[in-house]
This record gives sequence, C-alpha cells and structure tokens, in this order.
Amino acid sequence: MRMFAYVPESVSQGITALYFKAQKVSALGLRRQFHSAPRTVKQADMRVRIIPALQDNYMYLLVDEKTKQAAIVDPVEPDSVRSAVKEEGAQLTTVLTTHHHWDHAGGNVKLAGQVPGLAVFGGDDRIGGLTRKVAHGDKLTIGDLKIECLFTPCHTSGHICFFVQGEEGQPPAVFTGDTLFQAGCGRFFEGTADQMYAALVETLCKLPEETQVYCGHEYTLQNLKFAAHVEPQNQDVQERGAWAQAKRQKEEPTVPSTIGLERRINPFCRVEQPSVQEHTGTSEPIPTMAALRREKDDFKPKK
Repeated sequence: MRMFAYVPESVSQGITALYFKAQKVSALGLRRQFHSAPRTVKQADMRVRIIPALQDNYMYLLVDEKTKQAAIVDPVEPDSVRSAVKEEGAQLTTVLTTHHHWDHAGGNVKLAGQVPGLAVFGGDDRIGGLTRKVAHGDKLTIGDLKIECLFTPCHTSGHICFFVQGEEGQPPAVFTGDTLFQAGCGRFFEGTADQMYAALVETLCKLPEETQVYCGHEYTLQNLKFAAHVEPQNQDVQERGAWAQAKRQKEEPTVPSTIGLERRINPFCRVEQPSVQEHTGTSEPIPTMAALRREKDDFKPKK
C-alpha cells in the first residue's frame, strides 16, 4: 500500500515533504549543519561524492573519471548537489532515482529546472521530473561507466537499484536506495517478504562480493544493534559495530559497505542461515524474512 493510501499521491508527497523538513529542523536546529561530513571515494574509473542530506539521507554524485560526466542519485537537496558538481569539476547529465518517496525524489523537478537537458531516470511513474521510466535489466551509460537497472520492489512497488561497472579490475558499485541498508533493509511499505527475499538474496547478494554498496540512509548503528540481537555470536557484526561507532563519533559516514560484508553481517541477507532461522523460530527463508522485519519494526536496542 502507499504511505498515505487514503489521499491522492500528490497530497501524500506533500505531507511526506513536510514531515521530513520538520524532522530535519527538529534534529539539526535552524542552523545549516549536516549529519555527516561529505566524503569522496576515488578509484581509477569512477568517483563517488557522498553528500549528506536532511536528517540521515545520502545523495551520491557519481563521476566518470575519463569524461567527467556525472549522475546524481536521489537529489533531494538540489543546492547541495550543484555545489558538489562544481567542487568535483563534473558535468551533470543524469538523475538516477531509486524510488518516489519525497526524501529521495523531492528535488528532481527543481534540479531539472536548474540544469537544462537533465535526464531523469527511475522505475515509477510517481517520480517527479521523470524523463524515462526504466525496468529490470535496462542499460544506461554515464561517460564510460555502464549502469544496469535492478528492479527491487518491496519498500515501494517501483524501486530500482543501480549497478555501476567501469574498468576491468576496479570494484563495481551499487546504489540501493531504501532496499538494502548496511546491516538492514527497508520497511515493506508496498511489498511482501518474498519480494524482499528476491531483491536481497536473489538479486543484490548475487553481485560480486567486492561491489561497493551505497545506501540511502545513515542507519548503520541501529541496524548493527539489531543484527547483534539476532546473531549475538557473529564476530563480523561485533567488529563492524565497533568500527561504525568510531566513525559516527567523528560524524563520518559509514558508507560504503560491500556485498561481501552484507552477506556476513546483514540478517536480512542471511535468512537462509540456521543461526538466523533459530532466532526467528522458522525453518524457511521467506517466513524468516517476514519475522525479522516484524521484529525490527518494533525493536528498541538497549543503550
């Protein structure tokens, strides 16, 4: 179902926008401040500028190192995007929108008005400013970078993740929006446990283990506390938790993760593991997924 199923989509998007703006003022006050320090991850073929937004969102500027052409993922704050583009010396050509929720797509129309000819891609007709609707397996390019669209419905019915490959020998990247978080996954707003199982286990976790995972929110500490609750003997979870705690104390982002790491620490990616099924009292992966999500929705970690 939609987040606000009883009102028109345009109205629900407006309500959602007001909610996130209020949350930002509540968390940060009226001064200009970010939840994390911006960071640029560089490798030979691509550059990813991690841009904090709102209370805990991330936008990502993806730059092809050869041509300096760039795409922005989920540009909810267009002014921050344009500043990052200038600082990175890039040419912005494309918007990659993971899903229609305001905190991801709410800046599309404004940004498209500021950057003539901007192409806006996404998998849902509810996405503002959309110029091309994409589907699973569709191919895009940003300069010399190759992008594959991965359809991952559940959090929303039109959710798309973007898998990016560049030079041979360089790690690929995937932008997962609100489907896959570090050590967690998105709520099942418009989907079911079998859809999230397909999205995580059958699609994203089949990507190369060195794939860099750029998710939509800074939820890592909360997610790792839940992961430790599910698998208290998981040493990888304990080590990543200590690492993430140190990062957040310095207001540094915990992204990116990797697919290989998610297979080891993310209970929602580990629903086939006996230790996770024992925790939920289930014996099959999809009921395990459903049970985990129900528990996580109400989980309050001990301080």
